[in-house]
Amino acid sequence: MLKLYKFLTAFSAPVLNLLLRLRLKRGKENASRLHERQGKPTLSRPKGQLIWIHAASVGEAQSALILINAITKQRSEAQFLVTSGTVTSATLMAERLPPHAFHQYIPLDHPQWVKNFLDHWQPNLALWMESELWPNILQSMKTQNIPAVLVNARLSDKSFRGWKRLKTQTKRLLKTFDAILCQTDQDKIRYELLGGSNVITAGNLKHSAAPLPHNKADLDLLRGIIGNRPTWVYASTHDGEEELATSIHRRLKKTIPDLLTIIVPRHPERCEEIAGKLTRDDLNIVFRGNDKNLPTLKTDIYVVDTLGELGLFYRLSDIAMIGRSFSRDGGGGHNPIEAAQLNCAVLTGANIQYQQELFDDMFQANAAKQIMSEEELFQTLQIFLTSADEKQKMIQAANNYASPTSYILDTYVTQINNLMTTNQKEAA
Repeated sequence: MLKLYKFLTAFSAPVLNLLLRLRLKRGKENASRLHERQGKPTLSRPKGQLIWIHAASVGEAQSALILINAITKQRSEAQFLVTSGTVTSATLMAERLPPHAFHQYIPLDHPQWVKNFLDHWQPNLALWMESELWPNILQSMKTQNIPAVLVNARLSDKSFRGWKRLKTQTKRLLKTFDAILCQTDQDKIRYELLGGSNVITAGNLKHSAAPLPHNKADLDLLRGIIGNRPTWVYASTHDGEEELATSIHRRLKKTIPDLLTIIVPRHPERCEEIAGKLTRDDLNIVFRGNDKNLPTLKTDIYVVDTLGELGLFYRLSDIAMIGRSFSRDGGGGHNPIEAAQLNCAVLTGANIQYQQELFDDMFQANAAKQIMSEEELFQTLQIFLTSADEKQKMIQAANNYASPTSYILDTYVTQINNLMTTNQKEAA
């Protein structure tokens, strides 16, 4: 099956190039760096030890930053190549990567494009974040004997069932990794059943993250404008959730007339699409935009179509609904720990399959509440916005749950450092 996949993808360049052009039209690719997606790097390889971290999108990119900072403390000479596949994550990396790290787009899974990429960079170690497995890339890594670790690995029930149908092929792909560091015991069991070796439960790296950053001047300015207005934030929204937030706002406004609803889209480039769906005469809607437009006392909906400001708005509101749990794409959920760290009562919708075990732990600790319908979201927000007691209990529980867990990061760094040391000895 893997041989057939490699054979077929060897002739896929016209299709992949068409896909790239379509993605470019939709704002999902960077025109000036499109060649990177074809395995043509736009930077030179730095001299010395190079650690490659692949982080598929924004969430994984933030975990990559945690690892880079931790590994650097032990290996100050190391350089870091960080790859991802989204414009949003690339923008985030450009803003936050330290001087000894740089970003490139991951090539699409064409065998020659992948070979060109690896021949150019020749990484000394590959750290593959979470669970995105591309056959040609992984097989090429194995062929070139690149030491590799699957980091912060997770496997949803749906993904597990899918990979299990191709167990022989999956086992071969997993043999690429010298170690698989999993988020939970359930993930460990699933990877072992699929044929993974040296599988370790290391914990979720997101528990080791520092609170999301913010601009203090912006925080002070917005606090001065918003004052004591009742406020809630719908964070990391996807298609359909902006309309849900607006519908809920209309209902709540009947009894809470000075309510401010803050919507933070997961992908800011959707701003025109969102504007077309939300614009109505009965609501005052302000888009923040790159000019950082400000809400007024008349603003009903404040759409934060910017990148990297979620930490600012978690600090402005103590109620956070986590997105991609009621979205039209079937959902899956996003990281709730970031909101919990910043003293928010954490709410989520019905579809959280990508974060199921994390949310299950939070539900058990009363650190988050699952909302199963629009009506339940309306009722819950009405209680939280008008009565402090229930909200404060959840805020305290969420904050206790999300307190940084240093041993998790120590486990990751120790395992990675041991592998690097072993390979250096073998090379010598």
